[in-house]
Amino acid sequence: MSIEGKAKEAAGFVKEELHEHGKSPESKEKAQEGRDLRNEGRLEDGKAPKTTTPGSGHPEK
Repeated sequence: MSIEGKAKEAAGFVKEELHEHGKSPESKEKAQEGRDLRNEGRLEDGKAPKTTTPGSGHPEK
């Protein structure tokens, strides 16, 4: 696992969590940006990407 991948995953998680419950289009866009960054870090570390939409509350399988 790379430190860069872990950092991207953590930063993406924070960005996603901050914006996932917003109702505005900008908030939803920022939540998706966080999810994309999180997935980029996960892929670098050999993990599967998150596939649910941000804020859906579905656990990862």
